[in-house]
Amino acid sequence: MVEDKPKLVVVGNGMASVRFLEELMARAHGYDITVVGQEPEPAYNRVLLSSCLAGDIEKEDMQLRGREWYHAQKIDLKTGETVTSFDPEIRTLTLASGASLPYDQLVIATGSRPICLPLPGAELEGVVTFRDLKDLAVLHTVKAGAPVVVIGGGLLGLEAAAGLAGHGADVTVVHLMDKLMERQLDAPAAKLLKTSLEEKNINVELLAQSDYLRAAPGTDKVEALVLKDGRALPAALVIMAVGIQPNCDLAKAAGLTVDRGIEVNDQMQTSMPGIYAVGECAQHRGTCYGLVEPAYQQVKVLAAHLTNKAASYGGTYLATNLKVNSVSVFSAGQFEETAQTEAVSYTDPKAGTYRKLLIEREALVGAVLIGDTQDGIWYRNLIQSGEKISSMRTDLIFGETLANLKGDRGEQNA
Repeated sequence: MVEDKPKLVVVGNGMASVRFLEELMARAHGYDITVVGQEPEPAYNRVLLSSCLAGDIEKEDMQLRGREWYHAQKIDLKTGETVTSFDPEIRTLTLASGASLPYDQLVIATGSRPICLPLPGAELEGVVTFRDLKDLAVLHTVKAGAPVVVIGGGLLGLEAAAGLAGHGADVTVVHLMDKLMERQLDAPAAKLLKTSLEEKNINVELLAQSDYLRAAPGTDKVEALVLKDGRALPAALVIMAVGIQPNCDLAKAAGLTVDRGIEVNDQMQTSMPGIYAVGECAQHRGTCYGLVEPAYQQVKVLAAHLTNKAASYGGTYLATNLKVNSVSVFSAGQFEETAQTEAVSYTDPKAGTYRKLLIEREALVGAVLIGDTQDGIWYRNLIQSGEKISSMRTDLIFGETLANLKGDRGEQNA
């Protein structure tokens, strides 16, 4: 008699879900696996949305794993399905179709959703977010030269602006703060980024507060974003890109502990046995990560844990690496000086490059790069390791190759 395998159900079929399945497939897992995804398509790489919008890649290039892969791995993939609830007591999920799915282990990978500002006129045709293939299809209808407004000058907004500018639209970024990417960049870096974007025909409006969205006369279609100062910015399309929030409604309704995200421990275990959460919907040690790298680290730990291997997730040291309309941006660690830090900087306005390093107690604690960012990961690793940089301090600002060369010579001469 063949013993039934334990049932593992994954809710969500995004990037975290796929990487989790890949990690699990690399192990002798012993599970009967079902994946439920709300979107009609198999998982794709959301990071590439702006590249696809700009025409640099095709939609097919975004796909992570096709249906044939799930079939080959004996994974039951259900796309276009919505989980409406789950009962932790009897370990069963209910789908919108009315079907029920039993589970022994449940992984919640529902990701996040874009924040929509409650502006008057937000319901008008042509007001969208920038999050999935459905949004991408709308943005692809924008004609070259059409005026487009992006609300938000952070990572999401600049990615959307880059894609639309590459698509040929006349793009204006509207940002409430006094500088772009205020969570990652200091004032000189943000100013250089703004100048570089404007040179590439992306208009930037700072300290600009949105008031309402105006419809074209006699229609339900947006024609302008009106600011608090009375200015009306023409817009055939308005993209709201002001942030994301974890998708936690299912977990909250089922009684799991939820703060901003679904609270998990170092094994990605939620407050209820047999239920785990990973990716943008999870909150670990008080932090919700809205990036891919932490999700990939989390699923590796979870795959090990579910196959009885010791593993622990201690958090992720974040770095921002972004390319906006051929302008490269990198930021890691601290980006503003304090009384304890020493700043070393280098700038070349004509070349559009800027570097700032923050040093504290002979260790690198922060790096901001605009333009030439090829040394970014090396700087991040130095920050994370806490390694003393005394031997290469003089040349640290010039990057890995020169700093290591001089550092090696210094050790040999010592």
